[in-house]
Amino acid sequence: MDSILPVEADAADGQPGKRKYTKSEHYKQRRRHDRFNGMTEEEVRSRTLPDHLASNLDVVIIGINPGLFAAYKGHHYAGPGNHFWKCLYLAGLVPEPMTADDDFKLMHFGIGFTNMVARATKGSADLTRKEIREGGRILLEKLQQYRPKIAVFNGKGIYEVFSGKKEFTFGKQPECIDGTNTFIWVMPSSSARCAQLPRAMDKVPFYSALKKFRDYLNGLIPEIDENEVIFNDPKIRAADDGTEISEHLKGTTSNHFICYFYSFNNG
Repeated sequence: MDSILPVEADAADGQPGKRKYTKSEHYKQRRRHDRFNGMTEEEVRSRTLPDHLASNLDVVIIGINPGLFAAYKGHHYAGPGNHFWKCLYLAGLVPEPMTADDDFKLMHFGIGFTNMVARATKGSADLTRKEIREGGRILLEKLQQYRPKIAVFNGKGIYEVFSGKKEFTFGKQPECIDGTNTFIWVMPSSSARCAQLPRAMDKVPFYSALKKFRDYLNGLIPEIDENEVIFNDPKIRAADDGTEISEHLKGTTSNHFICYFYSFNNG
């Protein structure tokens, strides 16, 4: 009674026959099919997200790579549970509520988008060490070319993979991107998969501090206290922000790339 759809299996005579999906398997397949409006995951994986970059932007938001739903929609941070767009508005970084469909409009507000790796996957565990190394190199070149005021890493794990550093705080980092005056900012992941920061409101202070730092760099605020842009609370520093970085990717940045990244700042 539970089986309804046929798939290949071994028949009694040893020849390939047909097995049937259980109802739970069938509904799981159907949900997956419906999620992408009839497209298969393979078709969605073949899609890429465009960068939204220009010279001298205030902020560039950096992700590890597009998720499947973002690739399907063709827009950054399009997942229904992602807090990015709500946090952006609540912190005042944009003047009106916006959605992923508006991502290209953010350049009018000095905000751009890119990813470390262009290939869309279900999770970061599907990425390879080679992709991460090559993606880090390409990302560095993009930042050196476009030179935004602030490079914002959307997730603690993403910055760990990019920089090779294990110990750092959220917020403003002490170094700039190699060869530029671009400041580095580490943000908790905007994903909802964060036990310590499960709601959008829990993440808004990080976005509000980013706005304040941006306004300071643009001359709208005469001075700023360093404590306003660095989150030193031990509980926050130790928080797992929900960034889906597989253990096999952490520490994959090559020694050569780490030296290249820090050579400007460390002489």
